[in-house]
Order: sequence, then C-alpha cells, then structure tokens
Amino acid sequence: MKAFLKKGVVAILTLEARAVVRKYKPRIVAITGSVGKTSTKDAVYAVLAQSFHVRRSDKSFNSEVGLPLTILGCPNAWNNPIRWLQNILDGLLLILFPTKYPEWLVLEIGADRPGDIRAVAKWLPVDIAVITHLPEMPVHVEYFNSPTDVVEEKASIINALKQNSTLVLYADDERTRSLASRAKEHDARVITFGISEKADVRGGDFAPIFEKEKMPNDGVEMIKHPVGMRATIIADSTSEQLEIIGTIGKHQFISLFAAAAVGIALQKKLPVIVGALRGYVPPRGRMRLIPGIKQTLIIDDTYNASPAAVAAALDTLPLIQAKRKIVVLGDMLELGKYSVEEHRKVGMQIAKVVDLLLTVGFRAHDIASGALDEGLADAKIMQYEDSQEAGNELQTMLEPGDCVLVKGSQSMRMEKVVKEIMAEPEKAGDLLVRQEVEWEKR
Repeated sequence: MKAFLKKGVVAILTLEARAVVRKYKPRIVAITGSVGKTSTKDAVYAVLAQSFHVRRSDKSFNSEVGLPLTILGCPNAWNNPIRWLQNILDGLLLILFPTKYPEWLVLEIGADRPGDIRAVAKWLPVDIAVITHLPEMPVHVEYFNSPTDVVEEKASIINALKQNSTLVLYADDERTRSLASRAKEHDARVITFGISEKADVRGGDFAPIFEKEKMPNDGVEMIKHPVGMRATIIADSTSEQLEIIGTIGKHQFISLFAAAAVGIALQKKLPVIVGALRGYVPPRGRMRLIPGIKQTLIIDDTYNASPAAVAAALDTLPLIQAKRKIVVLGDMLELGKYSVEEHRKVGMQIAKVVDLLLTVGFRAHDIASGALDEGLADAKIMQYEDSQEAGNELQTMLEPGDCVLVKGSQSMRMEKVVKEIMAEPEKAGDLLVRQEVEWEKR
C-alpha cells in the first residue's frame, strides 16, 4: 500500500511539474553523469545567480521525486502524509494563480534504474544539458545489464534538448566526449570542459593552498595542512586564477570548469564567471577539509562512493603532508555482479598510498583482501561492521599530524565516523551530510 501511495503522489507531482514548466517556460540547465553532478549543479547555480533569478535542486534532489519537487519549489515531506498533501496543493496553486517564477532552473537528474532519464526527457525542455564523467564502472550499475547501458541512459538527456541549445560535455572521458555527435539532430552547440588540451574550457597549474601549524610537544617541527586548492582556468584564449577553499583534490575543479562552460554558452566573459565562482561553497561530504581531534585533519568525502570517485579521492592523498595517512572506507553499493572485483581493485590502490586502512561493511572485506594482496601488512588493516564502531575505535588510534580520508556509500552512514573524530562535533549539523532528523532516525 505504501509503495502504491508513493507512486500516486509522484505521478501527481510530476503532472503538476510538467504543467508548471509549460506555463512559466523557465530556461533549464539539466545536469547528469555518474560523478560530480551535485557539485556541478551548485557551481552552475553560482554562475547563473549572478545575473538571473535561479532555482536549483536542493541537496541531491535528482530522483523521480526530487525533480518535480524542485520544479514546484516544494520540500521533501519524508514520511509525513499531511506535508505531501500540502506539496500537492501548493503545486496546484502554482498552476492556477500566476506568481513570480524563476527565470532559470538548474536541475540535477539521476538514473537509478533503466528508463529514469528517458522518461524525463520526454517532457522536460532543456536549454543546456551538462554530462559529467561517465566512468568505466558507474554507480547504480547493479540495476542495468551493463555499464554501457548506464551510459546510454545518461546520454538520453540529449533527447530533451531544444533546437539551437547547448550540450556541455566532459572532454577527458572518451565515453562522454563521443556523445558530441548526437547534438547535431538538435542543432546544438557543443562545449567541452576538463583538464586535457582538447577541452574548450580547461584548467591547469593545480596546487594545494596550505596553512602552517606547529606540531605539539616540541614546538619546532612544522606540518602543512591544506585549506583549499588553486588552479588556472582557460577559455577563449583567456586565463584566470581560481581558488576553492575548504576542499582538496584536482577533481574538485572539474565541476567549476563545467559551470564556466555554461557561462561561456551564455556569452559571459571569463573574469565575470570566475568572479561568480568565488562565491561557490563546496557541498558537504565532498572532499571537505575538517579539523579533527588531536590536531589531525579529516577529508570528509562521505556523501557517496563509486569506484571512480574513490580512485579520485585516493589520488589526492599524495598532495597531503601528514604523519600518517589513514583511509576509512565503507561498502560501495549498487555494483551488482561487479562488486567483488571493484572492491578488490580499490584495496589494491589503497595499499600504495596509506599507512592504515579501516573498512566498514560486508562488501568492504574485499577491499581489505585487495590491500593485503598488494602488500599492505595485516596489522595495518582493521575491519568493522558499522560506521559507529569504526569511529569510536579510530578515536583511540589517532595521533597528532594524522590525515584521515573517510568515504563510503550513503547507506553506510560514514559521516558517523567523521562526527566521532572531528574537533568540533557541535558543528556537525552545519558541516556534515545527512544530519536531518529523518536521517538520524535511521
């Protein structure tokens, strides 16, 4: 019965959202891909909000429920039927009575199962479609026949493009870049972004921004803790310096380059775009730098996990100066038949860059096995069944100067590890993902 009611509510909200789009005719940026959708959505919002009245998807509202809620401007009602009825009523009022509606919508669109994006593409008129990284092993592949089918599902957003629109593609990935040919049937302009020379909007000269802190006890030895990243962004033969404070990793700039490509599509000048991106705040749970207990540093990447995202996070560790580099990694879910192999691959990569590995969850046992096979000593690997237990024990292991990377799929609740070891847990509500009451009840 509950599933039946949910389908009914989603159907009504979707019908209302379609009516609102037809009535108010907002211009739409639709963002999909397998990596970096939410960060890209927030960066695009920063660029557009400088000049327009813009609404973006809240947090990661990218599902069959989240998309119509964003269009209607309604909140997630969770398990409250009264609030769902209120959302339906608010949607109806929006249709019946004219109001000031956003000029632009920046919509994040996900695909959990086959047909999700194809269904949206049938009714959503898109002015600019952005497709981010489509890695060899995408998240949510469990419900598809193959990774190729996931790529095709994501690519179906191109079918939503209006005539004379723009398709923005990640240039460093052949799977994404090859979709450029599909823009022709919509007479769409193609703009690419990335790090490689072939990208229209690209970056280089990546470097961490450090602050120096004294190590305790001797007061002499110094350790550099990163507080952000800087890079050069290049477009239309113009270059500008760009900084992101509060996060680390070269891949954190990719979303900003995508947003710059959207700005270029709207004839914005690069200095203006960079000025807008200076107001960009990295989303919670995406490589966020958080002070830890005992003068340690936490890299909080707990929003979600896929093989490509984990690999990118691990690639960041060489940028960090630390007494020990510790990785706490939970299960990567929704990989289906590829789960064992992908977890083992991650373990093999981890063995090369860490001093201590903590795994959380049943599937993460294969991470430990991969690390062992690659030469990480058994004494440096600890395995736990849940994130709370891992966080409690990690408190006693930490030493001044350690750096801890924490990551895992949503359901693993790896933010609980971060909360246990952060220097100011009272700020968890402002800094960590999934701090809403509804999540805390789970």
